[in-house]
Amino acid sequence: MDFTLTQEHELIRESAHKFGQNEILPGLRERDREAKSDRGQLEKMGKAGMLGVAIPAKYGGSDTDYISLGIVCEELERADTSARVVMSVHSGLHSLTLLQWGTEEQKHRWLPKLATGERVGAFGLTEPNAGSDAANIRTTATRDGDHYVLNGQKTWISLSDYADQFLVVTRLAQTDAKAPYAAFIVERNLEGFSSRALHGKLGVRAGNTGEIFFDNVRVPKDCLLGEEGDGFKIAMSALDHGRYTVASGSVGIIQACLDACVKYANERTVQGEPIGRKQLVQQMIASMVQGREIGRLLYYKVGWMKNVGLRHTRECSLAKWTNCAAAFDAANKAVEIHGAYGYCDEFPVERYFRNSRGAVIYEGTHEIHTIMQAEYELGYREDRPLARTLPSWPVQ
Repeated sequence: MDFTLTQEHELIRESAHKFGQNEILPGLRERDREAKSDRGQLEKMGKAGMLGVAIPAKYGGSDTDYISLGIVCEELERADTSARVVMSVHSGLHSLTLLQWGTEEQKHRWLPKLATGERVGAFGLTEPNAGSDAANIRTTATRDGDHYVLNGQKTWISLSDYADQFLVVTRLAQTDAKAPYAAFIVERNLEGFSSRALHGKLGVRAGNTGEIFFDNVRVPKDCLLGEEGDGFKIAMSALDHGRYTVASGSVGIIQACLDACVKYANERTVQGEPIGRKQLVQQMIASMVQGREIGRLLYYKVGWMKNVGLRHTRECSLAKWTNCAAAFDAANKAVEIHGAYGYCDEFPVERYFRNSRGAVIYEGTHEIHTIMQAEYELGYREDRPLARTLPSWPVQ
């Protein structure tokens, strides 16, 4: 088994790293302090081709594989989580799910503009009373002639104020389908749609998060994704894509912690020598290295499985669960190494600590993934082949 990245992968990593250094980091400290997101970064990501990663060229994408998507997420989160969240929501949860479940007409209608950033996509599943219990959603869709009428509310929606369209999962009010769920592409400009930003977040302060509302929003039936009754399957497919981006992004936080800690440990002296010479500091740095290397192998494996068209829900859950925990642990150790300086934003590690905590919750909590892994091993859970799969990429 060859884990060597291709030359294309290395070029993508280099490009994404430079983007993070040149376009995300400047002014980030102030944006994070003021909880101010930058809509212009979305446009820059689109122009740089990042929003078209893992989208076939015939739909306006860059014709790069899913490992490339993971690499981009790792490097963007190495700069700041808010940038990786764009990839998770716009590319993973929205575009890749549309690529998997959309008709040819739908894909040609929406994906080219999504791939260039001309349009921004978001995802709506979570509700005030439906987080981990996703089946408890109460937003409804009622069939009315050639339209569906949507009513309800979604919360913790990334890009809520910026997205032009939302992939929304609803409960069908009246249906003969075996499963009472459906998924729609809902455009912002429809009458009755509104959004509101959420404030006071612990982390990812430079990212836009909010709520979206549906007040008798009439959605054309050709915006139904899949069939009536496919909504929950579509939502779970979307989470596979989103969790992959979170798992790979978490490796970026670990690398960012290492970047900061190696520099600080070699410059900060105690009793006439760098603190990097202290074995307990070395122990913490070694733990970060361990997390980075395990994390990369886990997300490379999932990327390979996506490339060859294998169902990967179990493996993606493991990667997300493991890597997010490792990133939070790395950030905690990074604060410890920096001491009092790690407790203020003079150094970036306090931001890594705050940002890494959120990823342990979203896209499936620590507890949800623990249960999933146990149930797979005990034989209580198994994956069946999906009715629709992503386009596969040739193994390099």
